[in-house]
Amino acid sequence: MKKIIPAIALLFCVLASQAQTTTAPNTTTDKAPDEQEGLAKTYLSQIMGVALSATSNMKLFHFVYDWIGTPYHFGGSSRRGIDCSAFTKELYSEVFNLDIKRSSRDIFSMVNPVGKDDLKEGDLVFFKIHSRRISHVGIYLGGGKFAHASSRGVAISSLDDNYYSRYFYKGGRLMASFKDEFTGGSTPSIDEESNN
Repeated sequence: MKKIIPAIALLFCVLASQAQTTTAPNTTTDKAPDEQEGLAKTYLSQIMGVALSATSNMKLFHFVYDWIGTPYHFGGSSRRGIDCSAFTKELYSEVFNLDIKRSSRDIFSMVNPVGKDDLKEGDLVFFKIHSRRISHVGIYLGGGKFAHASSRGVAISSLDDNYYSRYFYKGGRLMASFKDEFTGGSTPSIDEESNN
């Protein structure tokens, strides 16, 4: 129900925008797709609490929004229940067309470490929660926020939250060699054991 009301509001905004552009001169109809994307970015920025920029990957944010609220299930990989590494794997497959490994530790073996202050949209964030080994992974969205499948289900959290700040291990960016291996050289732009 929480997703339906904002979706209806967005639909009305888009319809209102289209109604205005159909009666406006031809010079504004060329801008309609840009205006609609701008409305979508504003809407997603507000509901996700992440400031989307002109270069933001809208496919990433639509994917995350679509999965928010999906229940957590250890070892799960479907809409009925998913864990953190399966969510990350699914996101990378759908958004970046990359097939990454399944466990958070194995995914970490595919990245170059990145400091917390150097994280970019689409980077990975790794945690050692009640463990000496990596036990949790999420996808960085910007502004200190990341998407992940937590024990409460798929959600957006802040790296500054006491809990996640305490257990944060490192950020990571997929190594170019893995991007090339999985895509045959045509790399899309990106610039486990889940114990959540």
